[in-house]
Amino acid sequence: MKTKLTILLSLTFLFLFSGSSVVFGGDLKDGIDAYQNKDYKTAYKLFLPLAEQGVPEAQFNLGLIYAKGDGVPQDYKEAIKWYRTAAEHGFAKAQFNLARFFDIGQGVQQDYKEAVKWYRLSAEQGDARAQYNLGLRYSNGQGVQQDYKEAVRLYRLSAEQGDIYAQSSLGFMYENGRGVTQDYKEAAKWNQLSAESGLSLAQYNLGLKYYHGQGVLQDYVLAHMWLNISGSNGRKIAIKARTILEKKMSPQQIEKAQEMARNWKPKK
Repeated sequence: MKTKLTILLSLTFLFLFSGSSVVFGGDLKDGIDAYQNKDYKTAYKLFLPLAEQGVPEAQFNLGLIYAKGDGVPQDYKEAIKWYRTAAEHGFAKAQFNLARFFDIGQGVQQDYKEAVKWYRLSAEQGDARAQYNLGLRYSNGQGVQQDYKEAVRLYRLSAEQGDIYAQSSLGFMYENGRGVTQDYKEAAKWNQLSAESGLSLAQYNLGLKYYHGQGVLQDYVLAHMWLNISGSNGRKIAIKARTILEKKMSPQQIEKAQEMARNWKPKK
């Protein structure tokens, strides 16, 4: 098994912050409303003076406009400038977005240490996505010394807030005994939470657990259902596993599993 965790890295940036300060609340809210209505030019005109006056929320939102190229030419360097300004004011979401740029090397040279610095500041303020990404860096030893126990601690903080990637990663750590005592039941618990929320990797892993009876009672029908759902979400290996499993199932079991998969809906 590879030494580095291969769980999907959360790539999505955090989007518009809807909070507002007392003094600038009206203009900031108007800017957010304009942005959400896709009136990007108005949003930019409202955010810019607030950002220049030092309002972190406006700085963050202006960074987002440049990062996405909404109403202005896409400019990662300008986005980074405004994210950094807001991040230095302690704005957690800006700290996370700035960390992501350094993490993937977008608009700046890739720098895991700098990414870790900003992830940590955001994570310390309770940002679940920052906690997950910082945990991933500890798990892989990128920008920090590899430390599975610290990775587990951070994954747990994020997972308990409902982050599906952290839940899946925490399940992986329990399954493989990394930073914790190997515990298939605990692994299945976290896989279940992530799978029910729609993560295809967790659905695949949960399907395998029901297939082998690992941490759960062996159940070919549930195994087929989860593998089927995972496959329909684009995970080709789940389709292969489902095909192998079907050789051990009766037509009635397959029909029941297929019906369960059709009726399944992710939890919100």
